[in-house]
Amino acid sequence: MTTKRKYEETHPWLTFLLDLGPLGRRTWLLLGEAESKCSHLAGAPLTPAVAQEMHAIYLSKGIHGTTSIEGNTLTEAEVRQRIDGDLDLPRSREYLGTEIDAVLDICNELAEEVRDNRAPGLSVERIHDFNRRLLEGQPAKEDVVPGQTRTHSVTVGISSYRGAPAEDCDYLLERMVVWLNELQAPADSPELRFPLAVLKAVLAHLYIAWIHPFGDGNGRTARLIEFQLMIEAGAPTPAAHLLSNHYNRTREAYLVELDKTSRARGYPIEGFILYALQGLVDELRDQIKVVHEHQKDVMWQKIVHDSYRDEDTPAKRRQRHLILDMPNGQTVPRAKLKEVSARVAGEYAGSGTKTLTRDLNELVDRKLIVRRREGYVANRKVVDAFLPLTMSEPDS
Repeated sequence: MTTKRKYEETHPWLTFLLDLGPLGRRTWLLLGEAESKCSHLAGAPLTPAVAQEMHAIYLSKGIHGTTSIEGNTLTEAEVRQRIDGDLDLPRSREYLGTEIDAVLDICNELAEEVRDNRAPGLSVERIHDFNRRLLEGQPAKEDVVPGQTRTHSVTVGISSYRGAPAEDCDYLLERMVVWLNELQAPADSPELRFPLAVLKAVLAHLYIAWIHPFGDGNGRTARLIEFQLMIEAGAPTPAAHLLSNHYNRTREAYLVELDKTSRARGYPIEGFILYALQGLVDELRDQIKVVHEHQKDVMWQKIVHDSYRDEDTPAKRRQRHLILDMPNGQTVPRAKLKEVSARVAGEYAGSGTKTLTRDLNELVDRKLIVRRREGYVANRKVVDAFLPLTMSEPDS
């Protein structure tokens, strides 16, 4: 006769089952869009400087989201400074920076493992290690040992959710890891590989929140597991940070949706999954916009350089620099044109108004600049001629 564990009575929602049936059409559409956009991001050609900047921006957002939602008071700008090594904190606040350092080190290690094709997958030992490293150097809380499962009861969240019985935490972690590692797409359905991997990432987060195996740092640990599973699924690292950023930006909705999974009738998880996926796709759309703007900027530079091909006189260089350095989408008054950049100011130093007039006339003739009553604007709309035609949105 098998003895029932305590959690089976107190936490019946810990079933370690994934029923795809309740997932609605909208969820599947979002999963498909997430895969498509991750694929586009992974294959988008970017200059090294822009690629590095995108990585840094979303790494900062992800780390800020992971720690801010748990009470770290550093701003996103300060997190970026810390990542760049430019933020020294007074001793009284150094623990805030130490937490950022820990998350950064783990994220970098995970990304390096995936790049080197040596991702070890999820393990109980790794989950314990995440928690230990996250809590080291943080203010000590009573009955909390970094990296060790708790031996006491805990309550958290908006409805004082009680974590799984302490005596079952080790068993539940083991079972969760085995379940998630075995949750794979069937061999004859490879199209399910990415959607299932994303669902696994969200489920891992959910189950860590449900079990609450540690005395502290469960949310941060859950988001690092989520990040690991996302990059192992093939999501580019900037995209893999988006769920943490989404939870932090919508923390009230996050807590409400999380609470429903263990309190509503039938313990539905599809609402939390939909909430997570909608946020992921919304953030991916924003990333795609950033990439598109960069690619349009590269095309604009090519158009300008091609317009002056085989023309390398001081006057032509000055015109080229003027149009390239003008701000995107902004009308610049004529009196301010010589100040759009340091190099343009240097090239026009000592020249009169006739020089600027000749340059502007030639740029207008080349259709690189547009003259307006209030000033001049770079004619970046010429880039749109290279974009594929699309149907206009119907009037609502």
